[in-house]
This record gives sequence, C-alpha cells and structure tokens, in this order.
Amino acid sequence: MRAIADVLRMIGGTLAAIVTLPFRLLARLFSGASRGARRSRRRTV
Repeated sequence: MRAIADVLRMIGGTLAAIVTLPFRLLARLFSGASRGARRSRRRTV
C-alpha cells in the first residue's frame, strides 16, 4: 500500500511541475520585462 502511495505521490509531483512550468516561465518573462522598464525609466530621469 505504501509503495502505491509513493508512486502516486511521485506522479502527482511530476504533473504539478509540468502544469506550473508555463506559469513560472510567464512570471519570469513579465518580471524581466518590468525590471527592464524600470531600468530604462531610471536612465531617462
């Protein structure tokens, strides 16, 4: 029974990583874009 639970937990963790990956990439993209916008504003001021 414990082995089955371990396998299900591992599958769940893998699925969670796959599902959250695009959202993490989008968050990184937008945070990088906002950082770049902040930097360019500082240069012009």
